[in-house]
Amino acid sequence: MALSILSEEESLFFDSVYEFAQQEIGPYVRAMDDAGELRPDVIEQLFGFGLMGIEVPEAYGGQGGTFFDAVLAIQALSRVDPSVSVVVDVQNTLVANALLRWASEEQKQRYLPRLSRDTVCSYALSEAGSGSDAFAMKTRAGRVDGGFAINGRKLWITNAREAGLFLVFANADPSQGHRGITAFLVEKDTQGFTVGKKEDKLGIRASSTCELLFDDCFVPSENILGEVGKGYKIAIETLNEGRIAIGAQMLGVAEGAFGHALGYVQQREQFGQRLASFQGVQFEVADIATQIEAARLLVWNAARLKDERKEFLPSAAMAKYYSSEMAVRVTAKCVDLFGGVGFTSDYPVAKLYRDAKIGTIYEGTSNMQLQTIAKQLLDV
Repeated sequence: MALSILSEEESLFFDSVYEFAQQEIGPYVRAMDDAGELRPDVIEQLFGFGLMGIEVPEAYGGQGGTFFDAVLAIQALSRVDPSVSVVVDVQNTLVANALLRWASEEQKQRYLPRLSRDTVCSYALSEAGSGSDAFAMKTRAGRVDGGFAINGRKLWITNAREAGLFLVFANADPSQGHRGITAFLVEKDTQGFTVGKKEDKLGIRASSTCELLFDDCFVPSENILGEVGKGYKIAIETLNEGRIAIGAQMLGVAEGAFGHALGYVQQREQFGQRLASFQGVQFEVADIATQIEAARLLVWNAARLKDERKEFLPSAAMAKYYSSEMAVRVTAKCVDLFGGVGFTSDYPVAKLYRDAKIGTIYEGTSNMQLQTIAKQLLDV
């Protein structure tokens, strides 16, 4: 419905990404979910279609698009497979965004063309003891000749298996607390760095989520992003933006499930009539459509505010919170509309139902979003 408020160019972009996802990703969604891994040719096509460097300026090999463009791409991909969309999400809204804002010109020249062309990126912040309390991290970066030696362990790191470049957060001065946290650009083949075991997850199973191990991993000083002690600022600000994209991902999940459910209730018959003829089903459909529309407007509004350089923090938290909770409700309702077959893997709503749950957890739990919203409203 709200697609009508997009510009013609934005509508064409959204439609082209969605068509690409249906044709080039759709046939492999079930197999990738079963195998728990992405097909290499799918990742290659993401690069080929220009989806891995959407905001990167053309001078660095990217598409020169907007944050809103990235949000639309993530939403469209998520209708088909959220496991694929999260690869695009982390690449664009976290790592590329961080490089565009804080990298030196030399770093931009070195990494942005690769990021746009063939290198998957990963964002390494979380640890076993620092989830919502992200700055309780134990990973350390000790000064050595020419740079730093990183020691520690990261957990639940998205894109880890496929990534060639990692944005790693480690504390270079624990005496300063979170003000010692520093962001480092670490390449996959760096000595002392290992990608560990892959998690066996409930949903978005094809997306790799792994542990990272650092054992005297040497990172030269020129690979510091920003400067020593600015890692906490980089993490906070990129995650604030990334949460809008998670809202878009969950919006796409709900739209995808709803699309399948609409088709099913209009062709399935019980008691001599289509399910869509029953008022109870009609009310469910109307309620779902309203929830999706509300989430869509929240997500798009937050993305517009970000692009216009206006205050977007509370809007981002609202978009992430509402869309994530909505996706869980809506996908569950869509499973109900399918009845027994909705509980089987033969129909895609079962997978989308599993995929939706992560939205209330990663890049800030629902409770953390509520806290952010409340702090903007109350003097506490």
